[in-house]
Amino acid sequence: MTIADLVRPEIRALQPYEAAQQVDDTIRLNANEAPWSNAADRFRRPLNRYPEIRPVALGESLARYFGCDSDRLLVTRGTSEAIDLLIRAFCREGRDNIVTTSPTFSMYAHYATVQGAFERSVETRATDNFAVDIDALLDACDDSTRLVFVCTPNNPTGTVIPRPALIELLERRGERSAIVVDEAYIEFSDEVSTVELLQQHDNLVVLRTLSKALAFAGARCGAVMGPVDVVRLLNAIQAPYAMSTPVVECVEDALQAAGLDEATRSIQSLVRERRRLMDAVRQFGFVEHVWPSAANFFLVRVTNSGAVMRYSEQERVLLRNFDGSLANCIRITVGDPDENDRLLRAFEQIEASRK
Repeated sequence: MTIADLVRPEIRALQPYEAAQQVDDTIRLNANEAPWSNAADRFRRPLNRYPEIRPVALGESLARYFGCDSDRLLVTRGTSEAIDLLIRAFCREGRDNIVTTSPTFSMYAHYATVQGAFERSVETRATDNFAVDIDALLDACDDSTRLVFVCTPNNPTGTVIPRPALIELLERRGERSAIVVDEAYIEFSDEVSTVELLQQHDNLVVLRTLSKALAFAGARCGAVMGPVDVVRLLNAIQAPYAMSTPVVECVEDALQAAGLDEATRSIQSLVRERRRLMDAVRQFGFVEHVWPSAANFFLVRVTNSGAVMRYSEQERVLLRNFDGSLANCIRITVGDPDENDRLLRAFEQIEASRK
């Protein structure tokens, strides 16, 4: 048995959409495309023609960048589409469930709800930097648990799950569930990607994105990586022509050596700014706690999150606040030095108002 056997039977039987044939140096009268180019078309590939069903060259470039075989990777519109594809593929409405940690990225539960699947959430330990209890995570699983989502570094806490804990989760759960490791923020940490474990663990699925470290959030490009048969099934349910020509071309350019070198320098700069900003924020009296972070953001607890949000908005700075178990907690994304200084000015106003 493999985790592909956990995929819904109707998805396993599904044949990919058969699009119009695409052959270079031919007259294409088979795809209902316009025969003229738009005046706004400034791309290497003509926009009056459909893009590839799946961008093969881009997929190969991403596979090299992330460090896996190209047949183990599907290019997706960010990690959000990958999450949606996985839940639609694995979860039967009203029967199956996913297991997540709490707090974590809310889109896991969102897409489970859309699919009619159930979510089982396991609380992390806030007093221990939101550490994940692997035993509790496994205890939450049952025979209908198709997917276990772990985000590392986690959003919104910035917590990293240690490699030994991830391996323990993979080994103890085995092929009874797919273990989905969301690494959207890994470039800002000192961790090595779990992509290197794909060959040893057939129940591992890894999500990566270009939105953060490559500063391509507006392009909506990422990847899901896993067993070849699972990737093939996800390919069958992804929409045809999912990646637009402009996105494909700009990502191809970003993955060239110069673009990657620039991204590396930017990541290093942001990590330094993260350290500076966290140190500065700790000095304010209304800040009760600053949790460590391995991402491009960090989480703080304040005495009055409403006041912090109001003063920050007056300074034209937007932050993200939470409720529930994270009441009075605010997630601060690290900006450039000027943006971070502006936030600190807002915090100085809050401090002055308390005296």
